[in-house]
Amino acid sequence: MVFSRRRFLVSSSAIAFGTSFAFSAVAKTLNGSLNARDFGVKPDGGDQSRALQKAINQAAKEQVPLFLPGGDYALSNISLPSGIQFIGVPGQTVLNYSGGGELLAASDAENISLQGLSLRGNKLDFSPSSKALLVARNTRNLRLESCRIFDSFANCVSLHNVSGKISGCELSQAREAGLFSVDAQGLTISDCLVDKCDNNGILVWRSQKGEDGTIVTGNRIINIKAVNGGSGQNGNGINIFRAHNVIAAQNHIRDCAFSAVRSNAGSACQILGNSCSRIGEVALYAEFGFEGAVIAQNIVADAASGVSITNFNEGGRLGVCASNIIRDLFVREGEIDARGVGIGVEADTLVTGNLVENAPVMGISLGWGKYLRDVSVTGNIIRKSRIGIGVSVSSGAGQALISDNLISGATAQAIGGYDYQKKLTEDLIDSVNAARFSNLTIRNNVAS
Repeated sequence: MVFSRRRFLVSSSAIAFGTSFAFSAVAKTLNGSLNARDFGVKPDGGDQSRALQKAINQAAKEQVPLFLPGGDYALSNISLPSGIQFIGVPGQTVLNYSGGGELLAASDAENISLQGLSLRGNKLDFSPSSKALLVARNTRNLRLESCRIFDSFANCVSLHNVSGKISGCELSQAREAGLFSVDAQGLTISDCLVDKCDNNGILVWRSQKGEDGTIVTGNRIINIKAVNGGSGQNGNGINIFRAHNVIAAQNHIRDCAFSAVRSNAGSACQILGNSCSRIGEVALYAEFGFEGAVIAQNIVADAASGVSITNFNEGGRLGVCASNIIRDLFVREGEIDARGVGIGVEADTLVTGNLVENAPVMGISLGWGKYLRDVSVTGNIIRKSRIGIGVSVSSGAGQALISDNLISGATAQAIGGYDYQKKLTEDLIDSVNAARFSNLTIRNNVAS
């Protein structure tokens, strides 16, 4: 096969910029590619948007990759057509946003791949219609790999009705979120670093309640603030809103102002095997109008609360909280919602096999006033909590089964009955006391 002058043949010179983690794969990809330099794209040479757009359009037309060597390139409003495969040198090919719209955008496109590029926002404002350095709308099979996107005035990446995979990327220093997905159509976000975002890490939202199916796995999400305030809409490592069948698994999440993973009105959500530490409110949260939540095999340390499966008053129901380790919780001094609770659940929920240690208020909390229905709490270990298990005995409260739990070192009560926050009973670990309440079955628990 004969290549034109503009073709980029991988040779020994490619070793200088190739990366050791996958040189053979990169070499295979670049073989026969176009080099953007041959289209007049120059580093440190003023705005390069027109020349780069010409190179991108030609590469997409010829259905070959486009390679951009290392350097800083001033750009804005670059359109990504279907079929473009755009490759840079990781950490060296820097696309500097020069303002006036967005940096890279795809719309009504498919089969787009970006690899090894760095996108720097320089904290420049976007156009009113754009809220990210990289925007994709109505795009099928977007692939974003080994890219760094940072220093954004709003979001690093914004996706609307997109399918594909975001992997091995760094998304950092955003005034809003690292990644904001709305109405995904089959999206995987994996093995990324999301760091130093002012309001959220990863947002998985839908414009209306519905099937989403996004998988968020293996990411490291750290240093997430809540600069815009609120009562939980900001400050989350992963925020799921109205999106059903989302999986958040095996992520390392720490130093978040509110939650590590917060699912609001997301049915059939699975929160599995995450490691969470230094979390300012409830670490793992399923709330408001959901049906089905599994929160299992997570580790939570140093949070205001561990797990909350709540808002039965808004239709929140049907959960499993199993095999989590939750320890070293704290009370948020001066806050109305101070917490200090290991696990809190309300309706149609199984709580089993969890270990809760050092909860300053309560190890496990069941119900809130009349909002308690069909909760089973079995086989848990609760250590060094002021109250081991608290259960609602308010008028109208539903059934709760509390059995075969080990409660060690409770300083106030092993098991107590409550009307909201008001203590109504002596210790209910004595079955004689428990028999007074027809909504409770309490048996075979051990207190020491």
